[in-house]
Amino acid sequence: MKAVERVDQFYLLKQLPKATALLCKKGVLLDASSSWLDIFGLPPQNPDHQTMVFQLYPNASDLKKRLKENKPFTLGHKVTKNNGTCHYKSYFAPWFDEKENVIGTIIQTDDVTSEVEKEQQTAWLQHILETKVEVSKTGWWEFEIATKQLTWCKETKRIHQVPDCFEPTTMEAIEFFKPGYSQNKVSMLFHKAIENHQSYDTNLIIITFNGEERWVRVTGKPHIENGSTTKIFGTIRDIHDEVMAENKVKEHQQLLSTLVDSLPLNVYVKDLESRKVLINKGESHYINKSKEEIIGKNDFDIYNEDTAKISREEDIQVMKHLTPIIGKETAITHNGKTTHFLTSKIPYFDLDGKVCGLIGMSLDISSIKKKECELRDLIKITSMQNQKLIGFAHIVSHNLRSHSANFSMLLEFLKSESDPKERERIVQMLSQASDNLLETLGNLNQVVDVNTKTSVTKKQLFLKHNIVKVLQNFSAFLDKNDSHVINQVAEDIKVDCVPAYLESIVLNLISNAVKYRSPDRKPLIIINAVKSKEGVLLSISDNGLGIDLEKYGDKIFGMYKTFHNREDSKGFGLYLVKNQIEAMGGSITVQSEVDKGTTFNVYFNEES
Repeated sequence: MKAVERVDQFYLLKQLPKATALLCKKGVLLDASSSWLDIFGLPPQNPDHQTMVFQLYPNASDLKKRLKENKPFTLGHKVTKNNGTCHYKSYFAPWFDEKENVIGTIIQTDDVTSEVEKEQQTAWLQHILETKVEVSKTGWWEFEIATKQLTWCKETKRIHQVPDCFEPTTMEAIEFFKPGYSQNKVSMLFHKAIENHQSYDTNLIIITFNGEERWVRVTGKPHIENGSTTKIFGTIRDIHDEVMAENKVKEHQQLLSTLVDSLPLNVYVKDLESRKVLINKGESHYINKSKEEIIGKNDFDIYNEDTAKISREEDIQVMKHLTPIIGKETAITHNGKTTHFLTSKIPYFDLDGKVCGLIGMSLDISSIKKKECELRDLIKITSMQNQKLIGFAHIVSHNLRSHSANFSMLLEFLKSESDPKERERIVQMLSQASDNLLETLGNLNQVVDVNTKTSVTKKQLFLKHNIVKVLQNFSAFLDKNDSHVINQVAEDIKVDCVPAYLESIVLNLISNAVKYRSPDRKPLIIINAVKSKEGVLLSISDNGLGIDLEKYGDKIFGMYKTFHNREDSKGFGLYLVKNQIEAMGGSITVQSEVDKGTTFNVYFNEES
């Protein structure tokens, strides 16, 4: 007789219809059916990949202890996946060999999600009914579909003002609702609850047995069995006084809203979480959204984070410490536009005297701030011009006095000198002094011209093209001094500048770089330019002698200030450059280190 071929037990295990798994005594998963592996999202097991069962039941802290007891037990658990949470019940039982020795544990797992959900739904419904009856004194009703029996509780009968012995039919119950909208509405909702299994919750008007009109809140929820409605549970609550009070509040709110909307201010009311609960038209117009879009939103939903954070901190200060903020100047940037406000925030109290939010008012003072800034700029410019005028007056006084004294002294020498050769030498000195005086007057005239010529306007110039033109005109001087210039300015960079001033600025800075070269190395000049939102930055760097900024930092741009012992140093170029740049609304700074070089940074103002 042919022996029956045995099938591998683990192969049979994989095909079991019920989710089953085998564990060794240490809690390691040996193998499991495909359905069991699917529950936990595990791959087929192999010797290289061991799964500890304890990590699959993270909420069962005593699982290891219970497995060691070698007794059957049941464990409820849940698994969360992408499509939701499933509830399971796992049965653990010892696994014996042929000699009745425990060699591990057998787990069988059932999906009990539907049972759990039904239990939760029943508990929830029961909780809702009990809460409404006990806390809100809300009446309930129940309708049996099969018997057509309608049951009212005592509270429901009290609301309808009927005797306790009154047993209504569905038609009588519907007829208690005010004819028209209320009666038609409840009929439609009741029908949809039966046919379409739709719950409802709405406010309607009933006419009581005593003829009073009362607002009530009615709810209904169908009970479904096998796809059909078997019962409808519902509640009814007398809300007449609440509705009447609510209507009065709405009337007052309408009056308040009309008054607040008429104010030439941005007015808003915030709750304790800084959510806007009321705004006027001014606030709505500023935010550029409807009231419905703004109500319930906080500043983080409307403004940028920095602005919202500052506003929230102010709100907390007002509401927590009950400290009003009155007439504080604030600047808010919204939709790319900055608006200046004079803002006030005061605590808002409820009827019990507890703070429940704040009231804010903001007056747009942007036009005032603009005039203030214009006035401040005018004062600043006037002050700067006065300082320049004082400095210029000192320079003129000092320099012309020096020239005058020199002329007087030479003329005295000339009068008292009889030697023809010596007289000729003094005349030459007078001629040189005259040339120096003319040069000084020319320099002073240039400064006056820069600071007073208001008719000169800026033009848009290609920076690199103008620098190249200066270098070409200056090429002989650069070649003579073996100087190398690297022009790294991009072709497309433009500056708004007076053409003559740009040429003078570049010429003076490059000539200075060559003039004050180091004797130990060939002059190297690097020219760069960067364009940003603020304007164009031109930098001219050299590897020359450098300047001791600690010693001369405050004198670099002074007139006739020199920092190196050179005969051709006159100290006028940088003074002229600074005046030309400032006349165009720009500025100049310097970075330098002795015997390493100097960098001049010129900031061009792009405004007209």
